[in-house]
Amino acid sequence: MTNDTPPSLSAAAQLLARDKAAVSTAVGRYNEIVFARGEGSYVYDVDGKRYVDLAAGIATNAVGHCHPRVVEAIVDQAKTLLHAGTPVGYTGPYVEMLEALKSTLPAPLSNGKGMLLNSGGEAVEAALKMARTMTKRPMVLAFTGSFHGRPQGALAATGSSSNYRKGMSALLTGVTHVPYPDCGSCAFGHGPRAPENCCGVWKNMIQMTLDKLVHPDDLAAIIVEPIAGEGGYIVPPPDFLKTLREFCDKTGALLISDEVQTGLGRTGNWWGFEGSGAVPDIIAFGKAVGGGLPLGGIMATKPLGERWPSGSHGSTFGGNPVSCRAGVETIRVMRDENLLANATAMGAHLVARLEAERATQPMIGAVRGKGLMVAADLVTPEGKPLDPKAFKKVLADIAANGVILTKCGAASLRFAPALNITRELIDDALGQVFDVLAEQ
Repeated sequence: MTNDTPPSLSAAAQLLARDKAAVSTAVGRYNEIVFARGEGSYVYDVDGKRYVDLAAGIATNAVGHCHPRVVEAIVDQAKTLLHAGTPVGYTGPYVEMLEALKSTLPAPLSNGKGMLLNSGGEAVEAALKMARTMTKRPMVLAFTGSFHGRPQGALAATGSSSNYRKGMSALLTGVTHVPYPDCGSCAFGHGPRAPENCCGVWKNMIQMTLDKLVHPDDLAAIIVEPIAGEGGYIVPPPDFLKTLREFCDKTGALLISDEVQTGLGRTGNWWGFEGSGAVPDIIAFGKAVGGGLPLGGIMATKPLGERWPSGSHGSTFGGNPVSCRAGVETIRVMRDENLLANATAMGAHLVARLEAERATQPMIGAVRGKGLMVAADLVTPEGKPLDPKAFKKVLADIAANGVILTKCGAASLRFAPALNITRELIDDALGQVFDVLAEQ
């Protein structure tokens, strides 16, 4: 505690005062909750209040907070070797983590080669760098509505908010955006409709971009989120990724799937691209793969992984042994506890409950998602997205009622709980959420 922090303040207030004095205003928070500990799908603040966590560290704690097996793996590794530095030599956990990830992937990525880093943003940077290096081409096609991270390379591909780009003029050059196919809010004015009834104009937009703006011979990669995350948990048309695969095959470009938020079971599959009829050349991963610890990386097809020159990319801390042990154990727990099936079943239940409430609660707009990656729009009586100030108040009221949620899109409640959450806990948490909405 700093000397100028009044001792009469609550534990939370004391920490908030110290945070204000020490932390840059660039760091934003959804809530003014000071977390003390977590267990499963619950978190507790420093004053002892318990919350149902439907955010899971922003889709990160796949098996919940402090799963005993993951904690045991972390402690065991911490007693053995904390850090060696990947460029210095080899460690078993690094290889084991990549092997575990390969075991979740379809061919040809199941026989691919990867690299471990510290975060999803770093993973995207590496994927873009690999694509441009290996193809010897300068251009990348990305999508408005997408979020790929805040480092300058990843930020160049991010298209979900101009706020991230404000004041920035020196981003990675050579990135062109086209609209992400959002059938709930069509960029081409065709009105709300189900993704399977998409107008398909986005295909023409990509072709026009290749005809008029980006020569196909210059296209290094198309980078895409299988479901747009920060953009609003937008589920694209069923033929989206397959069509992108066809564009890449026709032009010789690489398909990069940003699986930072969709990966490791979030959608009910190991990876968001599964079931699309397309397999990418490179995936970027992060968030859940570290079991709650910092870990990210890429996996590429074997020819790409073998031809990337030694020393082209690297990381001092990437693939840290402790993070890798946590990640390996997380994958084992997911298999042992059948969490892909649980994500599918609980996601369907969550959507059904939200849709049922929507019938009588006018503040709830469109509901969408896949697995335990679900969003519900909050709207005004006129059907417009709730304004930021009003939305922030709703989130604060929900938190005060004992439930942690975050935002995505213009004004959407983002539901991304641990994949082992139970039906009973979902129902209990939704009851608290619905009570708050009824009082707005």
